[in-house]
Amino acid sequence: MKPLRSGPEGAGATATQGNGDHSKTGFWTLTLGSIGVVFGDIGTSPLYAFREAVTAAAGGPGGEITHTIVLGVLSLILWALIVVVTMKYVLILLRADNNGEGGTLSLTALAFRAMGHRSAWVIGFGIVGAAMFYGDSVITPAISVLSAVEGLAVSTPALEHYVIPATVFILVALFAVQSHGTARVSTMFGPIMMVWFAAIAVAGALHVFDNPGIFAAINPYYGINFLVHHHFIGLVTLGAVFLAVTGGEALYADLGHFGRRPIQTGWFLFVLPALVINYFGQGALVLSNPAAIQNPFYRLVPDELQLPMVALATAATVIASQAVITGAYSLTRQAIQLGFLPRLEIRHTSAEFSGQIYIPRVNFALLAGVLLLVGLFRTSSNLASAYGVAVTTSMVVDGILGFVVIWKLWHWRWWSAALLMVPFIMIDTTFLTANLLKLVEGAWVPILFGVGLVMIILTWRRGTEILLDKTRRTEIPLNELVKSLEKKSPHIVKGMAIFLTANPEYAPTALLHNLKHNKVLHDQNIILTINTADTPRVTPEERVVIEGVSPHFFIVKLKFGYMESPNVPKALAQAKKLGWSFDIMSTSFFLSRRALKPAVHSGMPRWQDRLFISLAQAANDATTFFQIPSERVVEIGTQVTV
Repeated sequence: MKPLRSGPEGAGATATQGNGDHSKTGFWTLTLGSIGVVFGDIGTSPLYAFREAVTAAAGGPGGEITHTIVLGVLSLILWALIVVVTMKYVLILLRADNNGEGGTLSLTALAFRAMGHRSAWVIGFGIVGAAMFYGDSVITPAISVLSAVEGLAVSTPALEHYVIPATVFILVALFAVQSHGTARVSTMFGPIMMVWFAAIAVAGALHVFDNPGIFAAINPYYGINFLVHHHFIGLVTLGAVFLAVTGGEALYADLGHFGRRPIQTGWFLFVLPALVINYFGQGALVLSNPAAIQNPFYRLVPDELQLPMVALATAATVIASQAVITGAYSLTRQAIQLGFLPRLEIRHTSAEFSGQIYIPRVNFALLAGVLLLVGLFRTSSNLASAYGVAVTTSMVVDGILGFVVIWKLWHWRWWSAALLMVPFIMIDTTFLTANLLKLVEGAWVPILFGVGLVMIILTWRRGTEILLDKTRRTEIPLNELVKSLEKKSPHIVKGMAIFLTANPEYAPTALLHNLKHNKVLHDQNIILTINTADTPRVTPEERVVIEGVSPHFFIVKLKFGYMESPNVPKALAQAKKLGWSFDIMSTSFFLSRRALKPAVHSGMPRWQDRLFISLAQAANDATTFFQIPSERVVEIGTQVTV
C-alpha cells in the first residue's frame, strides 16, 4: 500500500522556517534583542582582554610596558575583531544557515546534507565542537561575573575580601532563577546592553586622546611587527588577544533567534564601534599612565562613577552568562535529538516560544562547574589562562565544516572554497596553538571537560548501537509476524495499540511480549517510529507518514526537527487529515523498559559498559520525553546485557 503523507511527498522545511515570526516582528526590535542576547559575551571582553594581553606581552605582571607593546596588542585585537568575527562569522558563516538556524550542530547537519550521508569524521567534528561549547558555557559565567565584581576592589580596596562571596552569590542566584524561565528578564537584556555599549564607548572616548598616537594601531603592521620580533612571547600574547573575540561564535549560534540582518546591523552600528573605542581608550590611558594596567577598564571611569559602572558591568556579565546558559540548553536538546546524548528532562518555560526551555540536570552541572572554577582560580586573571581553548576549538571546527558546506552544498569549486576558508582555519589554529601554551596554567580545564563530554557522547552512541543490534537479534521481521497472525489469529479486542520501535521492519519487543503473555491482539496495531531530521524543524505536511501492512497493522513514521520537542499525541492527531481515526482515550501505548546489565563481551571496556548503563538509567523515560499521557501507557520489562 502506498504511504500516506500529511502533505506533498518530499516537502521540506522552508528556508524561513528557522526565523519563526521574524517577518512579523519589527526589524529594530530584533536588532535590539540581538544586542541583548547575542553580544553579551564579546561585549564584556573589555573588562579583562586588553589587560591580560598587555600583561602577557610585557612578560607578566610588573613587566615594562612599552609603546611597541601597547600598539602591537591593540592592533592585534582590532584585526582579530575584523578578521575572525566580522569577516568569518558576520559576513560568511551567518549565511550558512540550516533553515534559519545556526551553531556547530546546525553546521554539522548541513555538512551531513552536503556529504549525502552521516560521515564519521563530520560526526566527530560535531561532537568535539559541541563538547567544547559546554566548556565555554562553564567558563564564561565564571570569568565574566568575577571580572565585573573585581571592580569593587578598584573603587574600594577594603571590599577586596568580598569579591569571591559576592561572585558566588550572584552566580547561585543566576542559576536558581533559570527554572522560572527567562522571558520577562530577556525583555530587559536589550536596553541594558545598549546602555552598557554606550557607557564603554563614552568611557573609552574620554581617554582616547590621552595619547592620539594610539590611532596608529589601525595599521596591521604594528601587530605583525610585534609577533615577528617577540617570537614565543608573541605567541603567548596571541592567546590573551583571543579573549577579545570570545563570544564571536555566539553570533552564529543565535542566528535562529533573530535572523542574519538584525545581528549584522547590531554588530556594525553599535557593538563593533563601542568595542573599538573602548579598547583604544584603554590603550591611550596605559600609554599615558602605565600603572593603570592593573585594571585599565575601570580606570577609564571617574572615581565617583566607578561603583555605578561595577553595577552595570555586573548586569552585563549576568546577561552574557545567561546567553551561554540558554545556549547550553538549546545545544543539549539538539544533541538529544541527534542521538548524541540520552534523553533528559526538558521543561518548557514559555507557552509562546518553544525555544525557551530549562533542563534541570544541565543547569545543576553548569552551576557546579562554574563554582568549582571560581573556587580554584579565584581571580579573573588566573581564570583567563583557562579561557580560549574551548572557543578556539569550536571556531576551528566551524571553519572546517564551513569549508565542506561552501564546497559541497553551495557548489563552489574546491579551490575557491579553500581560498576563502583556509586562511580563517589557519588563523583559528594559530590562536588554538597559542591558547594551548597555557596548558599548565589552566587550559587543561576546558580540555579535560571537553574530553569527558566527548567520552560520554561516544559511549552513548556506541552503547546504543550495541543495544540496538542485540535487541534486533531477538526480534522477527514484521511481515513474517503479520502473515503468521493472519493464519492463526489470537483473540481480537477493540481499540488501538501503539508500539514504539526504532526499526519498523521488525516486530517491536513490546508487541511480542504482549502476544506471548496476554495472548490478545488489538483491532488496530500501530508500529510507531520517530525520526529526527537534519533540519531544525519540519513542516506539518511532512510530519506523518502512514503505511498499511494489513487490515490490523499499520506503520506510522513521525518526523521532528532537531530543534523541536517531540509531541507524539499532537503529531498523531494530525493524521486525521489523512482520514485516519485517532482517539487518545481509546489508545494504549506499549513501551519496552529494558533493565541493562554488563555483558562479559560487549564490544566496549567494562568501565564504558558501566558508564553507558548509568547514562541509560539516568535518561528520562520515553513517556515524558515524547509527551505521552502516562495513564495511556503500558510498560513491559525486559532484561538485556550490553
